[in-house]
Amino acid sequence: MPATAQAVNIVNQANYTYKDSTSDNQYQGTSSQINLNPNPLVDPLGRILGCAGALLPDYTGFSVGVYEPNPNDPTGTELGGLVSLTRTELPDIPNNNIPGGKSPNTENSNPYFITNNPAGVYNFLLDPNRGQTNPGKIYIFVVNPPANSVYQQRRIKIEILNSTDNNLVRYLATSLDGQPISTKGETRIEGTVVLVPNAEVVGLDLLAFEFTTNMCQANQVQIVKTGDRAAAEPGDTVIYRLSVKNLSDVALNNVVITDNLPLGFNLIPKSVRGEINGQAVAITPANNGNTITFPTGVNLPVGQVLTLVYAAQLTPDSLRGTGRNSAIVNAERSDNRFSTKDGPATHQLRIGQGIVSDCGTIIGRVFIDKNFDGEQQTGEPGIPNAVIFLEDGNRITTDPKGLFSLANVLPGSHAGVLDLTSVPGYKLAPNKKFRERNSQSRLVRLEPGGLVRMNFAVTPISEEVVKP
Repeated sequence: MPATAQAVNIVNQANYTYKDSTSDNQYQGTSSQINLNPNPLVDPLGRILGCAGALLPDYTGFSVGVYEPNPNDPTGTELGGLVSLTRTELPDIPNNNIPGGKSPNTENSNPYFITNNPAGVYNFLLDPNRGQTNPGKIYIFVVNPPANSVYQQRRIKIEILNSTDNNLVRYLATSLDGQPISTKGETRIEGTVVLVPNAEVVGLDLLAFEFTTNMCQANQVQIVKTGDRAAAEPGDTVIYRLSVKNLSDVALNNVVITDNLPLGFNLIPKSVRGEINGQAVAITPANNGNTITFPTGVNLPVGQVLTLVYAAQLTPDSLRGTGRNSAIVNAERSDNRFSTKDGPATHQLRIGQGIVSDCGTIIGRVFIDKNFDGEQQTGEPGIPNAVIFLEDGNRITTDPKGLFSLANVLPGSHAGVLDLTSVPGYKLAPNKKFRERNSQSRLVRLEPGGLVRMNFAVTPISEEVVKP
């Protein structure tokens, strides 16, 4: 949060006493006071915090910088060059023309690398003698997380405003990344402006992204949508499955799923089922045209998955629709009630008259291959909730035994890819029998009305050889 460096008042004042020799009267007085108030550097002092306003466990690799906006960018959001800051030193050596600095950024470096002692603290000194605090000046404050971090870069626009007090710097801080800005953790703002009227006593606390300076994780919840078939015709029933996973560091409350069905699709209300970790969840859907809202009202623990399954029946109007539906999820963090969302997750269904008669079925499984032959034997368990992507973008999720199937698939060549992020702790198992099965993808040829198999063998990452 910006603050001014402490100004030092230098007072030049004299006291006097004299006696009138003619009257013996004694007089005392004080000369007029001369105050010398040097123009101090202005110090925006702040701290990078977590999403709930707490310190991050480790600040290694974090850096902050102050940039000029790109003059050729009409939006004012792109970065120009780094602001040239006046060099400082601490302790201050007299008479060397280098002003004293302020901890922790004692040399006024730009960019500045955050340390763990003091944890997450940064500061920059702006020089009024170089016009850096003149009203109308605009800077872009950037927080860079380390590589492979769960956080993303933050950008905040800072505009210097007019002030009636030379010791104060008023400014407007605007989030350029759509994430909240918080003053002292009390205000949650998204895409709007925060006025900090007293830069001497108020700091700029960025919520942990999400960071939010508070930095919240960029992805705190994930939604995946799958269907039990790739093609259908009027009168058929399609079963959709929605999986919502909590990726954040705290539980999520008020989880609400919104699904937009295509034209000609009717929800079957009695088909709605929900569960978390094998425990049933009561869900009552609400319809508004083709938009269906599933308010769950559940508390979704960290790392847990909420599974929602429902059926929809196709009417003759479905022939005039696109067959594509999409779903989004909204939730609130349980610690600070910040909102988070994900989506849309989509599913594409091909619709036509008589199309089912020529379609086939793709079946398969994802399993732990202990002897690396590419086939599942007794004692080689399946992997649940593994995700396979097809060439048209549709997703298939395995059941608790690692099995999956997709009915009513058009004949022809089809490719599937195993999403390794859906099976953490595993990698593709090497195949000693068929070289082509060492690929992450599978290519199958489906004959009209036929059945084809698409298997994926995996092995734990920590074990080079798994004995049967």
